[in-house]
Amino acid sequence: MDRGERAGAGAVGSAGSLGLRVGQAVFSSAALMFMSVGVEFFSYTAFCFLVTIMGLVIPWSCALAIIDVYSVLVGHPLRMPGVVAIVVVGDWVLSILSLAAASSSAAVIDVLLEFHGSQCPPRLCERYQLSAMMAFLSWLLTAASSLFNLWCLASR
Repeated sequence: MDRGERAGAGAVGSAGSLGLRVGQAVFSSAALMFMSVGVEFFSYTAFCFLVTIMGLVIPWSCALAIIDVYSVLVGHPLRMPGVVAIVVVGDWVLSILSLAAASSSAAVIDVLLEFHGSQCPPRLCERYQLSAMMAFLSWLLTAASSLFNLWCLASR
């Protein structure tokens, strides 16, 4: 690959993007698992919102990870501005939704612990907290990916 074909760090089609996508999928899956396995999350709208958004982030990240694997193996980064613009918008939307879901879940957890300590057993609240933390980490990686791809799109 010559210098003109090199993808920026974290831009779609690069090894950095693959790492970001795998991290997004792992943290989103962990958030989904901590929230939904053996826990009755459906009593609170914020928790349902978190489960829904993490359910959207997982296939988005996995699909783009497959594109990144192909681009890395072939040695040719994705250079089509239209596709990169779609990735930027998708990452941006999912980043905002992930932040909203993680923040609202963290707020509900705080209210549960502060005012309804008896309704939120320690083991249950710990799982909710872990889920919100994993959602924040997923948001961080999604926001970074969006910014890297926006930088790549703007620098063309």
